[in-house]
Amino acid sequence: MMATGSPPQPEAVPAKPKASDFYVGYSKRLPADLRVFLPIVALLLVALFVASGLLLGLAQPHPGEGRFRWDLGPQTLVGTLEMHPVPIVHAQPTARFPAGHTMMLTGQGKVGVQAVASALDGKLVEVKGFITERGALDMLVVDTLRAADAGMGEAGLPPVVDLGRWRLTGEICDGKCVSGAMRPGRGASHKACANLCILGGAPPVLVANGAIEGRSFFLLADEAGQPVADRLLDATAVPVEVEGRVERRGDLLVLRLDLKSVKRL
Repeated sequence: MMATGSPPQPEAVPAKPKASDFYVGYSKRLPADLRVFLPIVALLLVALFVASGLLLGLAQPHPGEGRFRWDLGPQTLVGTLEMHPVPIVHAQPTARFPAGHTMMLTGQGKVGVQAVASALDGKLVEVKGFITERGALDMLVVDTLRAADAGMGEAGLPPVVDLGRWRLTGEICDGKCVSGAMRPGRGASHKACANLCILGGAPPVLVANGAIEGRSFFLLADEAGQPVADRLLDATAVPVEVEGRVERRGDLLVLRLDLKSVKRL
């Protein structure tokens, strides 16, 4: 008797690869099947990288209009110098500031002018330098600072006006960079620079999300009106919530900060 059933099937034999399927680096020739595929992939990758770069750039916040006002040329101000929390000058009226102006002072590079200004606290001074400006925030980068000559006026501080206690959100920055010495001069990428500037004596400021009397920039002091320099370094360049009393000195707003209230958001 013969067995019934299907006859055994021969094993499949792999197709012999074509010579064009192999890529040999030293031959300097692409396989025929890749000569169209690879250029298309390369072009698509380049387009993807370009589009990603453009989208990332568009997603970044605008750096602001802060800049050095070289167009104004060197400025000379005469006014009364106040040392605390950082050197500021209550300037007499000029062509640019017909009502007078209270301006923060900083030095060249990452240093303030405390060493020169300390002997001139409460005195009439003549100060020369260039302005940095970002909206309502401005600052004088000082070239020279000295006692004013006789006959230039009389020293006198404006009255301090208490505007009450406020809770504000925003970002703590060094006033020099954020007002125009750097762009954008704020944000996490600028933290190390901001801390070095503040430690060197540049005025620390709060760039607030809200406004008081139309202003959203506040010079920072502690509750006693003294410098805050090395006590704010962990809170710079990040969103924060702070509380303190706001006072007006001339046309500058100062936030006397309750350091215990500083909270990272």
